[in-house]
Amino acid sequence: MKRFATLVVILSFLFISFGCKKTTEVSSKLDLSSKKVKRSYAMGYNYGKNLNDLKNKLDIKALLKGIDDSLNGGKALLKEEEIRQTLIEFQQEMIKNIIDKNKKISEEFLKKNAKKKGVITTESGLQYEIIKEGTGKKPLPTDIVVVNYRGTLLNGQEFDSSYKRGKPAEFQLNKVIPGWVEGLQLMKVGAKYRFYIPSNLAYGDRGAGNIIGPGQLLIFDIELLGIKKPAEVKNKQ
Repeated sequence: MKRFATLVVILSFLFISFGCKKTTEVSSKLDLSSKKVKRSYAMGYNYGKNLNDLKNKLDIKALLKGIDDSLNGGKALLKEEEIRQTLIEFQQEMIKNIIDKNKKISEEFLKKNAKKKGVITTESGLQYEIIKEGTGKKPLPTDIVVVNYRGTLLNGQEFDSSYKRGKPAEFQLNKVIPGWVEGLQLMKVGAKYRFYIPSNLAYGDRGAGNIIGPGQLLIFDIELLGIKKPAEVKNKQ
């Protein structure tokens, strides 16, 4: 939906500045010596590249007509409720497309990854590699685990890291995503595993924050440093 809103803004600028002239005509008369014009063109071109996947989903003439009617006080061709419902449906369609795309990418990756030496796939679909085996106890779901971890997307983008914060994280195991709940119970204290967590065991179709998109697979490197019982922690408070 953010992309759709951005597209409307960009096309509004185009409409106000150049009307509905053909692109070739606009380009031939564009003087890029001005900083204002130069930055405007650069922004428009950059947004155009980012929004390229929407060009087949919108009728540009109708979009510009809507902008013109809104800016110049023209009568809307749709009732307010129709406009609202149409935009909601479009948003849902776009989100579904993103979810389907992310899940397809994840499924293809997991299928190939499962064939790699050292990768183990559990019944739930969770995949993991043992980087270093531990010698201590395994945690129970109600235990508080002490861990260092780094989380990335498939493209390598890091979205969270206790290493960067310079301090291990502590949390009750059964209060985190299902992939962690299952995965940490496989580990002994002192171990370091790499987990490949499909979206249904992570944040599902809703995603999380501004980085983790809906339906995305997550990769975590996790070190299990220690285990605490909730009663121990409560007594120290």
